[in-house]
Amino acid sequence: MTEFQHIVRIGNADVDGRKSVVYALRDVKGVDTAFARAAANLSGIDPKKQAGNLLDTEIQELNEVVQDPVNNGMPTWMVNRSKDWETGDDKHLLQSDLEFQHQQDIKRLSKTKSYRGLRHQWGLTVRGQQTRSNFRDKRSGSLGVQRSALDLDQDEDDE
Repeated sequence: MTEFQHIVRIGNADVDGRKSVVYALRDVKGVDTAFARAAANLSGIDPKKQAGNLLDTEIQELNEVVQDPVNNGMPTWMVNRSKDWETGDDKHLLQSDLEFQHQQDIKRLSKTKSYRGLRHQWGLTVRGQQTRSNFRDKRSGSLGVQRSALDLDQDEDDE
């Protein structure tokens, strides 16, 4: 039996060894509960087992499935980047690759002057939300209570 590890390195991230495998994998950016459960099942690991009790071979197998899920039997609808814009491949991005690709997608939309790209540039909502009463801080700061010209005239008359 191996010694308990408090921190386990999976998917280029440090995960908590005290958590079960499924919930420990959620610490990796780009991995949700369903993906973590599927990765554990594909690598032949009990999802309820503590991550700190995993053997080195189990960690390596889990790493392979998380890094390249499509080639290890994961269905393509579970990956977070299906039909990549440049290559057309189904990928699953993790950590900084996910953030970088997100920024590149926004830059591409802005460069082509698409509606979504312009909304991103202007700092407005992109997916059709109404902005009349919400998202004031995104637009121009808080609106607050505005005093009308009539109120200002009455104040001057009182003095």
